[in-house]
Amino acid sequence: MTRSIKLWALLGALLFVAGCSGTGNWGWYVIDPSTPQGQSNVRFLIGGFWATIQLSLIAAALSMTIGLLVALPGMSTNRWIRLPSRIYIEFVRAIPLLPMLFWVFYGLPVVMRSMGMPITIDAFWGAIITLAISDSAFTAEIYRSGIQSIPKGQTEAARTVGLTYNQTMRYVVLPQAIRRILPPLANQFIYIVKMSAFASVIGMQELTRRANELVVTEYRPLEIYTLLILEYLVLVLIISFFVRWLERKMGSDESR
Repeated sequence: MTRSIKLWALLGALLFVAGCSGTGNWGWYVIDPSTPQGQSNVRFLIGGFWATIQLSLIAAALSMTIGLLVALPGMSTNRWIRLPSRIYIEFVRAIPLLPMLFWVFYGLPVVMRSMGMPITIDAFWGAIITLAISDSAFTAEIYRSGIQSIPKGQTEAARTVGLTYNQTMRYVVLPQAIRRILPPLANQFIYIVKMSAFASVIGMQELTRRANELVVTEYRPLEIYTLLILEYLVLVLIISFFVRWLERKMGSDESR
């Protein structure tokens, strides 16, 4: 893994040097931090970090909450309690993220106004609602698989000592399940971070939107989008490092 990262870094460095030294249509000066213009452009691009992180964190928190609320009824032995959960999961998973984003941002306010609730949704909350709903279906399946991986004998033992269903889930099942589902939940969070780029199409000033605006003014898409990719790469690597640390802390890294 480390060798692969070094090779990609070397390739990127060679590409950068070749572009700077060649006589072609390269224009790395637009993101060169040693020039005033480059400094201004880099600051403008990096300014979208906070919006992307804030959007991703709130959407992930809502997604995990909704996913848990959907997953628990989905494991009921009662068919009529289980059916709405399955319908929700299959329905949401079938809808592409971009059409859902357009519907939430443009269509949901119309629906709310027709019901007598004149609610407006800005780009920030439109993106959060869309990402949370879209990801919650996958998160629900992660919760379900994690909970069902806990041996039934532990649930039966908890019932034997007098714990209710809610107490059993809270004190016995969920603490163990969380340790097992932490890696896939982390992958879903990374997925949210990357999918947050779709918020740019409804005008949210996150990383991708700022890159698009800079491309319009500088006419240097290769250089600017290269920096954009590096920004996402750094962000994802930081998240991955933190997740690995958290796995070791919680004992969910079974390779140890």
